Amino acid sequence: MIGRAVLAAALLAAPLAQAQAVNDYPTNARAEYVFACMATNGQTRDMLDRCSCAIDRIADVLSWRDYVSAETVLRMRQTTGERSGMFRGMPQMTETVANLRRAEAEAEILCF
Repeated sequence: MIGRAVLAAALLAAPLAQAQAVNDYPTNARAEYVFACMATNGQTRDMLDRCSCAIDRIADVLSWRDYVSAETVLRMRQTTGERSGMFRGMPQMTETVANLRRAEAEAEILCF
């Protein structure tokens, strides 16, 4: 009987853990992405749905931490000076951005 209770608890907790993993992006970050996407693509209900879909697909592929890292690298690459060179030349930084670009490409295929 105890084995069944443990199994039942594990089965009930699995979807919750998966939902938490998918929803590790803060709501304000998702909203910021959708606003920027709509500003670029049009202020329509259709674009709201498509842009929301896109950030959800990106969140499926990248953890919040990886997303923030990639966005930071992209922003730092836009600056000038000696420090910005580090963000352009390091293979780890390039890979971080490449992962974001792949997630964005997948989101574009699925949502647009």
